[in-house]
Amino acid sequence: MTGLIPYLLFPGTTAEALPFYASVFGGETRLFSYREAGRDDGPGDAIAHGMLVGGPVELAGADAAAGESTVEMSGMFFSLLGTAEPATLTAWFDALAEGGRIIDPLQKRPWGDHDGTLVDRFGVPWLIGHEG
Repeated sequence: MTGLIPYLLFPGTTAEALPFYASVFGGETRLFSYREAGRDDGPGDAIAHGMLVGGPVELAGADAAAGESTVEMSGMFFSLLGTAEPATLTAWFDALAEGGRIIDPLQKRPWGDHDGTLVDRFGVPWLIGHEG
């Protein structure tokens, strides 16, 4: 780990979410159930800890335990501005938009840069773009 890694609590969808992000960004998904973790504060087959590692984007997450809140974000985006080549960023935008909601399409702005915003199918908001 070399930087900020978001840790998201999902409403029972971690086993679907982290592999989805791996299909978008690459990397390896590691998932551990509550049973495997020796925890009894969630269903045995739910995910107690999961990681997306080894790719350009790293994320961690789990299925929320009893009484924990789940992913709900407002007033923020996960920003991937200029973090890859324009074609890669465009592909990421398109993949994350599938089953989600585009807020502002990826497009050229008056100042010459390209960016767009969306909320993916798991409720995570993204700002993706590149220069020129």
